[in-house]
Amino acid sequence: MKVKVLITLLLALTLVVSPSYAKKKDQDRQLPPGLAKNVKRGKPLPPGWQKKIAPGNILEREIYMQGKIIAPLDPLGIVTIRIDDKVLRVHQKSMEILEILAD
Repeated sequence: MKVKVLITLLLALTLVVSPSYAKKKDQDRQLPPGLAKNVKRGKPLPPGWQKKIAPGNILEREIYMQGKIIAPLDPLGIVTIRIDDKVLRVHQKSMEILEILAD
């Protein structure tokens, strides 16, 4: 009887604690150092990283800083920027790509 209670408590504790150790999806990621240097120099991103520029994805801070602001921040917190040959609408605080206007 005590063993069942102990196992149940351990299982419940595991379920409560495990989400706090889960990684945040795409929020803590940064560009690799060599790629960050290329972005700072104004070189385009490799094709694999360009695929990550899609609606719903989080835009890397370094990539955002490379872009040129086309339309300033609107009341909803959305800014329109040009990165390489793409025009994006991005939520400024969350850095979520909302829409791709031009390729």
